[in-house]
Amino acid sequence: MAEPSPAGAREVRAVLFMCAHNAVRSPMAAGIARHFFGRAIYVTSCGVRPDDLDPFAVAVMDEIGVAIGDHVPQSLDDLADLSFDLIVTLSPEAHHQSLELTRTQAFDVEYWPTHDPTAAEGTRDQRLDAYRSVRDQLTQRILQRFSGPS
Repeated sequence: MAEPSPAGAREVRAVLFMCAHNAVRSPMAAGIARHFFGRAIYVTSCGVRPDDLDPFAVAVMDEIGVAIGDHVPQSLDDLADLSFDLIVTLSPEAHHQSLELTRTQAFDVEYWPTHDPTAAEGTRDQRLDAYRSVRDQLTQRILQRFSGPS
């Protein structure tokens, strides 16, 4: 279940989604956020140790009309600017790295523990279902966090 936005949280105009590899969870989250809030919020993503974009992530995002196939995984060092209001971390190592940044940068960090669907085993359909579950969880959380009060 998604938690409500932190009390007293400032308005978010720029958000960074961060996970371990910037190959599945953070590109999915960034794609979803851009789809719904791209005109109101600057959105990007990165990973602690970038890896190749996962084709299953691309496939399940295509199912909902959100294209991430041209995403190029990147690290924090690859970002030209760290002027974010919020970093949303999706893995423990990303959370640890972003908390280190708060020593010298002024932004909020929220940890959204998100299952890594690459660990799923089984048939292709069973594995895709794991990716769909992550996609749907991220969609719900993003809509709740960035839609503001009803």
